[in-house]
Amino acid sequence: MAGIADRYLADDEELVHLTRQHWMETVSEFVLLCLIWCGAGLLLWAVPQDAGWSGGASLVVLGAAAVASLWWALVPLLRWRFTVYILTTKRIYKRSGFLTKRGRSIPLVRVNDVSFRAHLWQRLLGYGTLTIQSASEQGVMTLRHVPDPESLKALIYQQVDEEQRGDGVLR
Repeated sequence: MAGIADRYLADDEELVHLTRQHWMETVSEFVLLCLIWCGAGLLLWAVPQDAGWSGGASLVVLGAAAVASLWWALVPLLRWRFTVYILTTKRIYKRSGFLTKRGRSIPLVRVNDVSFRAHLWQRLLGYGTLTIQSASEQGVMTLRHVPDPESLKALIYQQVDEEQRGDGVLR
């Protein structure tokens, strides 16, 4: 996964941490995919086999299930797959999107505050939300479904401290 970040690094920075959203982000899509195909199976079972239109109805059901699978399961899965959070020695970078790419970075010297939030269920599964406040026009960057947000918060503060001191090197 480090190869993904290499193309976004400037010459004077090194990769510190790279992560994707927690796998729990994809569970709802998997459940929805199962429900779509169970519903399609029930509809196929309900179509009378001796009717002259049963072949066409079966194709319509299968086509609708395939389109629904693509729209409500595959697209969100691709969105998850192409969302990465990158921490370097100089900045925090959020990149997302598989057709339309979006990216946002905050230089570490502009970071004012990093906070995390994890509800009980999220704490049990090991993920949460990081909110990074900066002294910039956009102000806040939110990283959702971050694996082990408390450790990432500590790592960000460590890198902020090193960057503000002027070290800029990994320890």
